[in-house]
Amino acid sequence: MADKKQIPLRLSGKLYEELARWAEADFRSVNGQIEYLLTECVKAHNRNGKYLPENLQNRIKEDH
Repeated sequence: MADKKQIPLRLSGKLYEELARWAEADFRSVNGQIEYLLTECVKAHNRNGKYLPENLQNRIKEDH
């Protein structure tokens, strides 16, 4: 298994709460959710040169 790197991450309280709700809905820890989302964004970027997949971009627009 590859070594995992630890990084300090500062999030706003609102963003953390939203991530926590999303993680709970997906049966993941907040850390697991962040890692999953970053992995998906990197995969999407490698496929199409965008940082966010289309469905995530649309979800963000709908939430704001």
